Amino acid sequence: MKNKAFAHSAPSAKVATRDRILDAAIVRFSRQSYEATGLRDIAADVDVDVAYVHRCFGSKERLFAAAVEATLKPELLLGGKAEDLAATLAHELFHHAEGHGPHQVRPLDIVIHSLSSADASRVLREVVARSFIEPLAAKLGRADALNAALITALLAGTGILRTVLGIAPLQETEGGRLEAMMTAALTGIIASADAATKPAS
Repeated sequence: MKNKAFAHSAPSAKVATRDRILDAAIVRFSRQSYEATGLRDIAADVDVDVAYVHRCFGSKERLFAAAVEATLKPELLLGGKAEDLAATLAHELFHHAEGHGPHQVRPLDIVIHSLSSADASRVLREVVARSFIEPLAAKLGRADALNAALITALLAGTGILRTVLGIAPLQETEGGRLEAMMTAALTGIIASADAATKPAS
């Protein structure tokens, strides 16, 4: 009976430790550059051996990719109805501007701290394309990713101006005029893509 109980608890303990490693990586990557962040530092934050970090994630690049995806949370942004997509994306853009999670990591914090690294930039491109642009294009019902990429650029650009540069006119909180304007802009991009795919009469 004791061995059976251990067999059930061991996987849960491993998952919990993996989650703690990921949380520590999110904090590290959001506060310092990709080059300055080492797996040994992350392992020390969680009080595990660096070899265990390698077993869980394989490499620094894969851990970085997991941290980016966990912060972007594409499953929450794209999980609703297609007709509500513009409103959902606009709401989340302003709702999470102050950061979320126990360490108040904002979605763009990791991106901003990693742009100076060619390796990190490549991983960022791959994660954003695979985890956000491609699913967004699929949700909109089109194989062409142009409109999905434009939506992503609008959200990211507004987020950088708002939360990183602190542009004053963009500091309005959720539920205000800015959110309504962003919803209208996103709806327009989606509608223009719909019109472009319709055959000429």
